[in-house]
Amino acid sequence: MCRVLAFIGPETPLEQLLLTPTNSLVNQALDPERHPELQLAGWGFGAWSEHLHNPEEPLIYHRPMAAFYDDNLPHIVPSLRAHTMLAHVRAAAYDAKVVLADENCHPFSFTGSPWIIAQNGYLPNWQLLQRELLQHCSDDYLQQMRGSTDTEFLSVLLLSLLEGDSDEDVQRAVERMIQLIAKAMADLSLPGLTKLKLSLVSANRIIGVNAGLGLHGETNPSGDWEQLRESGPGTDDFDLSMLLEPMYLLMGRNFEKNETTYEFETCEEGEATGAIFASEALTDDTDGWSHVGFGQIVFLHKEGDTVSKTVATLSMEA
Repeated sequence: MCRVLAFIGPETPLEQLLLTPTNSLVNQALDPERHPELQLAGWGFGAWSEHLHNPEEPLIYHRPMAAFYDDNLPHIVPSLRAHTMLAHVRAAAYDAKVVLADENCHPFSFTGSPWIIAQNGYLPNWQLLQRELLQHCSDDYLQQMRGSTDTEFLSVLLLSLLEGDSDEDVQRAVERMIQLIAKAMADLSLPGLTKLKLSLVSANRIIGVNAGLGLHGETNPSGDWEQLRESGPGTDDFDLSMLLEPMYLLMGRNFEKNETTYEFETCEEGEATGAIFASEALTDDTDGWSHVGFGQIVFLHKEGDTVSKTVATLSMEA
């Protein structure tokens, strides 16, 4: 699976989020702690900043190569600050069929939607499942598809199901999307383990999703992900562990204060000025990092100088 990182908070150097931490997103491309493969298929980020010429729109950057090989990175990232960001490093099978192109790098953005979207996940047989799922997709979003990835198609499907941009609207759309995928798998006899660890980000908002379907397309897979992980790569148990493992959440302050050592202060929600939603903790010391468990959705809002958090359980049964 890929690795993802979303941030909201005060205007903070992107270097502090992407490069400086011991387990920074760029380092995860080369040496992820919780994934057996390198993330070599590209990377990208979207960022909102008061310092941009158009602060209402995100700056989107994509490069179809491993992040640590990107010669632009040491020149672009240190010059940028952001109050909202979504970044991603892409994993893909070591296969000549994998298309390495800007169009296949996350995050994905669409005219007509405030959200940019990235995920570390996988929808098996998605090209065939389209036979059932395309009827639920908006022409406006389908016509904007440029790449060949399951995530871009899932983004189109999810945005098409949205009836509004409230937290409740997004949760209903996520639940409906999962139900439709499960039904399509059953109708076409194409069940398969599906990872939907999504991040939807707009200015001063993050919605993080940790969901999916089990090995046989079931909506209620269960198990101890840490015990399952011991089975090792290439086994069904290991794949299930990758589905059931948590996402990581940090509520804190002083993200922007120290520009050399990435020091921040974890704190209670009412005092937090920033938040991170990520595939992995960015620091060796995980004190202060909490989990967003499988089957949960988290809503993070920045209002004024503080960030609020709401965690809900997804209803994935049809």
